[in-house]
Amino acid sequence: MTPRTGLHPPHHERGAIGVFLAVLVPGLLLIIGLAVDGGAKVAATQRANAIADEAARAGGQALDVPAALAGRVQVDPAAAAAAARDYLARNDVTGAVTVVDGDTLRVTTTITEPTTFLGLIGITSLTVEGTGTADLITDQNGGAGP
Repeated sequence: MTPRTGLHPPHHERGAIGVFLAVLVPGLLLIIGLAVDGGAKVAATQRANAIADEAARAGGQALDVPAALAGRVQVDPAAAAAAARDYLARNDVTGAVTVVDGDTLRVTTTITEPTTFLGLIGITSLTVEGTGTADLITDQNGGAGP
């Protein structure tokens, strides 16, 4: 009896597509994971920066009431820092608020986002930071005095 040569592939090629897929699928999942989770990290960074900017703006509006009643417009640095911290707390974001040189409010935020695909390789979350600043008004003449 003669062997059939045209109907069935040779035995040494059997399962070749399985090996190809076993190598290709994890690579594709990694690339998709980097794209999806990388996009999520960019969005989280933008959110962290936006919240830091808004917290700094909220702090920059904390006027010194006694000075305002006396006709001078200036921001109370302690009230500005408290207003910025309050804004962060209302948005459930952790961060640090500092007054630099008495006339600049600096807000730094930290946001941690869970990953979607990168958890498959052990990366379960991504942490990003954002910063925002606001210049605190010292008087109506821009700090030049009366």
